[in-house]
Amino acid sequence: MSSPDAPDPPVRLDLTDYLDRQRWFAGKGRSWRLARVATVGEIAPGVRVDVVTVSYDDGSTETYQLPIAAYDEVQVHLAHAFVGEETAASGRTQFLYDAPQDKDAMVHWFRGIETGRSVDELSFHRDPSIEEFPPGGPSIVVGAEQSNTSVIFGDTVIVKVFRKVSPGLNPDIEVHTALARAGSTHIALPLGWLEGSWTDAHGAEVTASLAMAQVFLKDATEGWELALTSVRDLYAEADLHADEVGGDFASEAERLGAATAEVHAALAVALPTGRLELKELDDLAEAMRGRLERAASEVPDLAPYVDGLSAAFDDLAALTTPVDVQRVHGDFHLGQVMRTLDGWKLLDFEGEPARPLEERRALESPMKDVAGMLRSFDYAARHLLADHPHDPQREYRASEWAERNRDAFCTGYTGAGGADPRQQPELLRAFETDKAIYEVLYEARNRPTWLQIPMAAIRRLAGSVAESER
Repeated sequence: MSSPDAPDPPVRLDLTDYLDRQRWFAGKGRSWRLARVATVGEIAPGVRVDVVTVSYDDGSTETYQLPIAAYDEVQVHLAHAFVGEETAASGRTQFLYDAPQDKDAMVHWFRGIETGRSVDELSFHRDPSIEEFPPGGPSIVVGAEQSNTSVIFGDTVIVKVFRKVSPGLNPDIEVHTALARAGSTHIALPLGWLEGSWTDAHGAEVTASLAMAQVFLKDATEGWELALTSVRDLYAEADLHADEVGGDFASEAERLGAATAEVHAALAVALPTGRLELKELDDLAEAMRGRLERAASEVPDLAPYVDGLSAAFDDLAALTTPVDVQRVHGDFHLGQVMRTLDGWKLLDFEGEPARPLEERRALESPMKDVAGMLRSFDYAARHLLADHPHDPQREYRASEWAERNRDAFCTGYTGAGGADPRQQPELLRAFETDKAIYEVLYEARNRPTWLQIPMAAIRRLAGSVAESER
């Protein structure tokens, strides 16, 4: 590791435009500057890991990982991954590319985890439970990901390269490892991970997770896609109810609920648990109220519902018994689950990448995950209507589909030993309201034509509070 007194390496190229074009860069729309670029280590000749720190006008900073493949000549086949040019120590111009897009470069990540090697300040770790490492194969980048970059090797291994990095162990590694030790059958087995150490701009030594490897679920289908297929089948049959359509999803929703409860139970055994006492419940409700106020100040559509939504948080603060908390998924929705031949698997226990690491590792009520999935059923039911004129019949059918699957999920969750979410209305409503408010803000900023999806939930949730108070 470099000395805290050592000068920062020069910024050899301006990464401003490059970062602004990346889906995983969270600074879009904010005023920021490039503060520092540091090389953590060179995995192989011409293949290295850089970390890039940006600073914002409010004084906050973020650090991003940029794996680099450097060539002396232009690589036409990597034009889509071009980062920029720099002058090497030899004086020659080198052409830099995003290494995850380069099959020749990424093989070193695969081999590093397989062998558990260390180089410079990079340490690869092979999970000690893995006796025979999968064979792998040529790599290909998963195209749909937003926050990180995942690379599939053959059809056996997937390596997730974390883009926004924070000091400490990434929750995705921590939780997957704990669940594997607990014998959970509802995850893809972890194979290993990569961590790196460097000195930050303040002279502090930093160690952070940079990547993780898992068994690739090659015969799996994403829950979101399965749910959308069911919704399309429903809309294609104008005279049938949700339970009469051939693509009815309710049985899968019930099995997913059971899998979720079993994962929650395993997490409660494998990792710490706790309780939110009454003062902490009040603090939680106050944080939710604050998010509502900030969202309402930005999205006028929320204003008529503020009182009704705030009442849900009042009910949370008024609970007279403590609430059990534990490690949970933290960002749970249909895009985070896969249906395989032997059941549902849960993915991506990293939590919301935009949140600080300490918040993502905090203990939460399992109802947060339940609420996230219930909101996801609403999205699946309504997103096909988002860009179409209002159709009362389809609106009714969307609500019917969502309610049927929400109820089936809760039934499965309860049948597998989880606390019945329907018997915890104040807790569930508070978390679901908080999630819907987040969705309103997100859609208003990014997809205004989709704002109607969470607003339908806002009207329902505000109304449900009013109904409960009569």
